[in-house]
Amino acid sequence: MINWTNKDDVQWEGTFTSRIFRNEEDDELTIFIENPSVAEFAEKCADSLNTLPQQMIDEICSKIAESAEEVGESELPALDEPQDILKYCWFTTVYVNAPKDGGAVSYIVEGEGDWGESVGFVIENDKLTYVG
Repeated sequence: MINWTNKDDVQWEGTFTSRIFRNEEDDELTIFIENPSVAEFAEKCADSLNTLPQQMIDEICSKIAESAEEVGESELPALDEPQDILKYCWFTTVYVNAPKDGGAVSYIVEGEGDWGESVGFVIENDKLTYVG
């Protein structure tokens, strides 16, 4: 459930508890919508993020680790499990895209790695479309 903290005419901002992706301090992520009429859709996106299949979470984590290697981050220890990369990065914001094609979820999750690079991923139509 999203706790809307700032509602203006153009953009709403709120927070919700994330099951797997954490920020620097806790498990609260900020969520933004650019149109108040999609508040209910934003709830679907938050639910989607919290119920991602394990296979997709592993893919996200593996690709984030690959991205860290590509920028030459040698400070990271060897990772035993794909989700171990989450110890070295944090996520702050979810941007909800306007619903299309029957209201399939579409959102962007942004964060940063300890190696100083932005990290994030995009979910469209319940599919992972970008990680980097």
